[in-house]
Amino acid sequence: MSRALVRTDRQLHLNAFLFGAGHHGAAWRRPGSPVEQLGDISYYERLARTAERGLFDAVFFADGHSAGDVASGPRWFLEPLTALSAMARATERIGLVCTVSTTFSTPFHAARMLASLDHISGGRAGWNVVTSMFDEEARNHGWAAMPPREQRYERAQEFVEVAQRLWDSWADDALVADRDGVYADPALLHRLDHAGEHFRVDGPLTVPRPPQGRPVLFQAGASGPGRELAARHAEAVYAVACDLSAGQDYYADLKARIAAAGRDPHTVAVMPGLVAYVGSTEEEARAQQAAVDALLPTEQSLAQLGTFVQQDCSGWELDAPVPVLPSPEEFTGPQGRYATILRIVEVERPTVRQLLGRLAAGGGHWTVAGTPGGIADRIERWFRAGAADGFNLMPPLLPDSLEGFVDHVVPELQRRGLFRTCYDAATLRGHLGLARPGAGARARRPQASPGVPRTSSPSCSSTSLSESSL
Repeated sequence: MSRALVRTDRQLHLNAFLFGAGHHGAAWRRPGSPVEQLGDISYYERLARTAERGLFDAVFFADGHSAGDVASGPRWFLEPLTALSAMARATERIGLVCTVSTTFSTPFHAARMLASLDHISGGRAGWNVVTSMFDEEARNHGWAAMPPREQRYERAQEFVEVAQRLWDSWADDALVADRDGVYADPALLHRLDHAGEHFRVDGPLTVPRPPQGRPVLFQAGASGPGRELAARHAEAVYAVACDLSAGQDYYADLKARIAAAGRDPHTVAVMPGLVAYVGSTEEEARAQQAAVDALLPTEQSLAQLGTFVQQDCSGWELDAPVPVLPSPEEFTGPQGRYATILRIVEVERPTVRQLLGRLAAGGGHWTVAGTPGGIADRIERWFRAGAADGFNLMPPLLPDSLEGFVDHVVPELQRRGLFRTCYDAATLRGHLGLARPGAGARARRPQASPGVPRTSSPSCSSTSLSESSL
């Protein structure tokens, strides 16, 4: 596949994916891990402030609708939109992104919640658009099984289009607040009268237009339908790539799809997942990785692998090569994670034990262990080689891995001119370089974001971060 043309005048985007005690499956088992704090909002507020100190574009919460194997470790605790609304009051500049499923929600409900978060945060909300995957999730919503993939993506396309129309159903200047008798101008509110295959929505939305116009749309499209959904709607993409070549292939394919959809591919940031262990030496970083790998319970890890490949892996010999897996065409389960596993098996030829360790942190995303300079070297290579516009950092150990990256890798990237040294915007759209969409007859008038003052986080009148010693 031909490689995508890469602009030379861009800077990295960084996102912090916050998940439990860390993305490694055994992170919660470490002595001193924050596992007892996972229901304490102050824990997440501290993580968000650390990412904001690192000038990240956003923090991100994933979500799921089934508890899974609770004995194997934490998955979900606080509902993401609720948590992010609280975190909005503890931060000032950083974006706040969460998953909302198009399979189990409705456009009106999702649009109202996300518009509310955008108002609460002063224009920092983002929505990771997903179709849910598993039958056990479906059974928590009254269905016997998940609908076919094609139907889920058809529903998702209609869902996103209706949500966008709901955000646009209030013109920017519809809210008058004239105490003599006009709260909002009825002529500047618009009904949708939508009657589609999956949804009927009259509109307008009950929440006035968000400060950003629309919350930023993220997507994690890995399968063909997922990439098409991203090409049509996404303003930033969370990607999966286990190596540079896979990253380049995905980047080129998605940018081509975006262009074919009539959009400017340079405006859509592609951010592969990155699992990073940071040490003062490479040996120290690898020792961090080995120590947490050693805590991984084999039986539970094989069970998790079985959910990804839809096979019983309990009898697989740990020190033998991974058994032959079905081709993507024969596989009927979720395609994205499965394609990553196939790629790791093809390129790295691991034993079953090695594959379990590889998947333990981030499920097959690009994993690095090294010094700040060495990690920055590899990030720069991906960035300049047309494999990434930035990265969705997946700290394997929280809060340690996030703090190590912010305090030591970010200054390396700043010294190379690859990353901002201050915030120059107050909204998530601003961080990503995205235009604010207008709506209504007089919507082109510039409009300030209401709410939280923007003075304490590093701004372009502040000095850049300084690196502390490891």
